[in-house]
Order: sequence, then structure tokens, then C-alpha cells
Amino acid sequence: MSAERAEGVEGIDGVEALRPLPWPGVDGRTAYVVADPDRPGPLSRRADVVEATQLDMAAVLLGHARELAGEAGPMELRHLVVELTQALTDTLRIASGVRR
Repeated sequence: MSAERAEGVEGIDGVEALRPLPWPGVDGRTAYVVADPDRPGPLSRRADVVEATQLDMAAVLLGHARELAGEAGPMELRHLVVELTQALTDTLRIASGVRR
């Protein structure tokens, strides 16, 4: 669902029932699912698994970064920066959904 269409969706008692997904939509923008927090559907449950995996991967990557920071060469640091950038992007996408 696009952000434009998503803005008008409300749940019971006017509470928004939109959930940003932890992956971008086809156009690269934030994708949403209309969800009932009390009864999550298959897409919401899949998003939960993906978010947990992304956060676990970010924690592991941070541990590697701490180990490599003082001893890695330029190529290793470049690869580390790419991976950390992706992990931070995923983490921020998850965090932005939590703040809603």
C-alpha cells in the first residue's frame, strides 16, 4: 500500500492500523500493511520474523566491527562500512515503525 493511500486508513476507534514493513516497496518507498495488532495476519508475522532477523544481524555485525576497528585494512573497512550502512538502514526502518 502506498503512503498516499495509507494515510486515510484507520482502525477501530480511529486508531491507525498501518504497519510499515521492514522492507521497501517496489518503488523503494516504505511499504505498509493494514494490520490488527491484536490478531496479526501472515504478512505481519513474517514482518516480525524479518525484523528480528535484521536486528540480530545488526548486533552480530556490530560485534565484528568492534573487533576489526583497530586492525582492519582499507578493503575490509570498506566492506564493513557497506554492511553497517545496510544494517543501520534496516534498524532505522524498524524503529520508525515502532514510533508510529
